[in-house]
Amino acid sequence: MKQRFLILTMGLLFAALAGAAIINDSEEQKNTVLMQLIKESLSRQHFSPQKMNDDWSAKVFDEYINRLDFSKRFFLKEDIERLKAYRKEIDDLVEEEDYALFELSTDLLKTRIAECEKFYEGMLDKPFDFSVQETIELDKDKMDYAKDKADIKARWAKMFKHQTLSRLVDKVEEQKKAKEENDTTVTIKPFEELEIDAREKVLKNYKNWFKRLDKVDDKDRMATYINSIVNTYDDHTGYFPPKDKEDFDIRLSGKLEGIGATLQEKDGYINVVRIVPGSACSLQGELEENDMILKVAQGAEEPVDVVDMRLDEAVQLIRGKKGTEVRLSVKKVDGTNKIIPIIRDVVVLEETYAKSAILEKEGKKIGYIKLPKFYADFNSKEGRNCSDDVRKEIIKLQEENVEGLVLDLRSNGGGSLKDVVSMTGMFIDEGPVVQIKARKGKPYILEDEEPGVLYEEPLVILINSFSASASEIMAAAIQDYKRGIIIGSKTSYGKGTVQRFYDLDQYIVDDSDGLKPLGALKITTQKFFRIDGRSTQLKGVTPDIILPDGYTYIETGEKEKDFALPWDEIEPVPYAFWDKEIDMEDLKSKSERRVNKNKTFSMIDENAQRRKRNKDLTEYNLEFETYTEEFCQRQEEADKYKDLQGKALKFDVFALKADLLEIADDTIKQNTSKEWREKLQKDAYLEEALSVIQDAM
Repeated sequence: MKQRFLILTMGLLFAALAGAAIINDSEEQKNTVLMQLIKESLSRQHFSPQKMNDDWSAKVFDEYINRLDFSKRFFLKEDIERLKAYRKEIDDLVEEEDYALFELSTDLLKTRIAECEKFYEGMLDKPFDFSVQETIELDKDKMDYAKDKADIKARWAKMFKHQTLSRLVDKVEEQKKAKEENDTTVTIKPFEELEIDAREKVLKNYKNWFKRLDKVDDKDRMATYINSIVNTYDDHTGYFPPKDKEDFDIRLSGKLEGIGATLQEKDGYINVVRIVPGSACSLQGELEENDMILKVAQGAEEPVDVVDMRLDEAVQLIRGKKGTEVRLSVKKVDGTNKIIPIIRDVVVLEETYAKSAILEKEGKKIGYIKLPKFYADFNSKEGRNCSDDVRKEIIKLQEENVEGLVLDLRSNGGGSLKDVVSMTGMFIDEGPVVQIKARKGKPYILEDEEPGVLYEEPLVILINSFSASASEIMAAAIQDYKRGIIIGSKTSYGKGTVQRFYDLDQYIVDDSDGLKPLGALKITTQKFFRIDGRSTQLKGVTPDIILPDGYTYIETGEKEKDFALPWDEIEPVPYAFWDKEIDMEDLKSKSERRVNKNKTFSMIDENAQRRKRNKDLTEYNLEFETYTEEFCQRQEEADKYKDLQGKALKFDVFALKADLLEIADDTIKQNTSKEWREKLQKDAYLEEALSVIQDAM
């Protein structure tokens, strides 16, 4: 027997969808309709729809199994062999609305979790022997699945030993440092007591972890299965179950008082994707993109392990009232661990807006504008937007007779496309700025239609590996017009795609069967292209002058994603180069000579190499003395590079006269402005940008 569900047609998204089979279990019936909607929408709307064949099935299968057991601590080899029967069948399963793989994998996983839950407590009821020379491999890609139950048990024992050792060494070193500094606030305990404490904390964490696993239901696992299918289209396309939609790219800012970071869960770890400008963690300064949050503590309380914790649960620990302290134990990109204390706060809006200063060196005055993001008030035509603000800052700088301009887009994650076009138009005469292309049809072009140039003097744009989307569009346009000089990391982020949200509930007209809520689907629908025809996707923007940075030897941005859409190109559009020629080769040569002599840049490069070495280190010794020695060595190396840009450099930074008048009666704003200028004066990248722009005069 069949039943027809009425699906609301919206534009070209769907024709009427029919023929969803009635299944006695209402949840399975809902899943069937959900899969039909997702399959149809991806086929019709995605920029680059996948061909559902054996190769695609294999990709989905590998991704799904990885998500179910990313640390390879549950499944046995025999389980994987059973599941592999479906490795090239997922295209058929999706087409036939068959959930055989999902059902088998779920049953196997539940069985293995129950088995591991029975034996883990006994492993932590007595001290480990830390005198044994043995190692543990932590990179799942270098590990195989356990061959039998004895093997998986031994794997868990070694894992518990490593986690206990890690906590133990932390406490031993903390006590050692306290003794050296005569810090009486730290209670000194004997080694045996520290070892017991460490084991008990690991035990407590795993008790809580298994409780959380018990709460994971088949709806959660179905979302994992669906996203293993959806995410293979590209990493920015995803399915959001109803309860996850409100936490999409969770931001601990704005209405929610917190630290101000965008977080994602990947392979069991909570990763910092973006630091929100003006937020508590932005102002504190130690939390960085690509950090992994391992533990969360409320002030001085005992930290809670958030590895393998659901993202929404971890966020509840991180969020909190303004003025309270959260302490994040993070693993940095270089493999070192650090505890970062942050006082929760709402975003300081002034810190998210464009602001300017005057840089002076050897009698030359250069304007500087920092733009943290391309902001706009989409709810009001009278609202504040970044292009109007930048225009005002440029005019103020011109009134002070600056001879060049540095526009700082480092770590600017993008935003309003309209403002990108408007802002680019301040530096060029009329002309195209960016091409946007959907899957079908010709690209449409966004142009600066306002004749005239607001600013004609030399221009430098600073970018880094976290400058994304709208930032890349502007840098690319300025570079293509040969209007200015792009300086920064080896490449920008590389996000050259546009996404659109589809609320799946809107396509169900008759909900007599209680199908709603179905959640939402985010689909990549368009790509950005430069005016010269090249995409900013994946490759980003390569600066004219490349400077060393902390991520030089580590893949960051779109390139590190598993299913990133490829780079490609389309036909260029007509445009005219800037009429004032820039001798880029001469500028590069002079910059290279300065950088090679600069001790700060040499140390930045050394630190980047150290980060790469430590990131690649995935095997750890479990003998106490060896582990401690290696731990201390890593921490000492990290400390060596802690204050790479801690000294004032040979240029001056001044506030604009108009800004000083505006804050004349506000001592708090005066101090904030002073601190910001002092920070700028220690910025080696800014110093080099200043030198480059002086060379270009």
